[in-house]
Amino acid sequence: MAVSKHNIIVPIKDSEEFLIVNPLQKTADIISENEKNMLKNNLDPTGEFTAQGYLTDEAKEKRAFKMAYLDFTEKREADETQLFFVPNYSCNFACSYCYQEGYEPVKQTLNKDIIDAFFDYIKVEFAGKRKYVTVFGGEPLLPGENQRKLIAYFLQKANEFRLDVAFVTNGYTLAEYVELLKTASIREVQVTLDGTQEIHDSRRYMKGKLPTFDKIVTGVDACLEAGININLRMVVDKENIDNLADLSRFAIDRGWTKSSLFKTQIGRNYELHFCNSTPDRLFDRATLYGHIYELMKKHPYIAEFYKPAYSIAKYISENGALPTPLFDSCPACKTEWAFDYTGTIYSCTATVGKKGEELGTFYPKVTKNENIIEEWQSRDITTIEKCKTCDVALACGGGCASVAKNKNGHVNTPDCRPIKELLSLGAAYYLNR
Repeated sequence: MAVSKHNIIVPIKDSEEFLIVNPLQKTADIISENEKNMLKNNLDPTGEFTAQGYLTDEAKEKRAFKMAYLDFTEKREADETQLFFVPNYSCNFACSYCYQEGYEPVKQTLNKDIIDAFFDYIKVEFAGKRKYVTVFGGEPLLPGENQRKLIAYFLQKANEFRLDVAFVTNGYTLAEYVELLKTASIREVQVTLDGTQEIHDSRRYMKGKLPTFDKIVTGVDACLEAGININLRMVVDKENIDNLADLSRFAIDRGWTKSSLFKTQIGRNYELHFCNSTPDRLFDRATLYGHIYELMKKHPYIAEFYKPAYSIAKYISENGALPTPLFDSCPACKTEWAFDYTGTIYSCTATVGKKGEELGTFYPKVTKNENIIEEWQSRDITTIEKCKTCDVALACGGGCASVAKNKNGHVNTPDCRPIKELLSLGAAYYLNR
């Protein structure tokens, strides 16, 4: 018997105990330092380590890995595909950290022919697939009669194809679009608030630094009243993270957190291809979630607004079991594709609109660069050399291929996630009570 290569052992923050997780065996336990040392020395007096798969036969573990991989790829093939569509890259905001300002403007506008071509393309290319469309930007819900007519036509086409639609919007005109959104099957609307009024308006403002907070709040209220799901996102860095507690209290007091239509997420402000923020404002992932951990200890009510995943710790806590081993955490060209109003095809939201990341076209004619698409589709922890010997690979999945390419020059490299640091925090918050 040998110690499993998929054991992840981390000290539990603010504790003398340890969390051991084996994503392949889907087992987890809290152990003492003495038990940790016994396992390290292949000692198993009670047989528990062997029963949980922490000590295992190497050949048996290889077979289990192969079977789990086949199961993962089979399930992914049946997964729902998210198709992003960008109707424009223009925006009525001038956010302090906007990354799209680094992109060159495209002198072309959306029309009905391009919308028709998009729906014709996905009808053929994703036939038989479960799918939905997310309208992205820029800002898709810009004011103006022409934009409204184009969005109305897009929703009409989605209805014809019986497709759910989601929107990612800054929320400024959301209240004015609610009646139009009600004509379609809206999966959710993602809106961003970066804090309470003063903090938000210092970061996410219109051109001319005009405030936006009040109108966004009105739009969120209007959606919830209309029965439309809201996914509220807070983009954080060192300038606004401490306002998380106040934003949580605001949402609680407004009644949002009591609604089954309301959920939240934290978006980390970071440099992808371009970022207006200075590096000293940005968090790395581990430091950010360490800061959130301390905030939640100080302000427990934050959990009513937002509960961090801390890798797989939250999942274990809520389900009493481990998730499926994660052989691939990048959905690009597998269960996610992106398209824009120029008729161009991209791998995902992290690459859409970026020159040099084009994968083909759906308008005016269909073209595809099959070799580059294959590079994206074949990437997972079995093809990334560093992942093959990494003990956290089945909880990390290799990270984001776009970030990896940006850092390392190729998609088939890792974007390493701080899994052990996150599990240490998550075990303390969710599992060690």
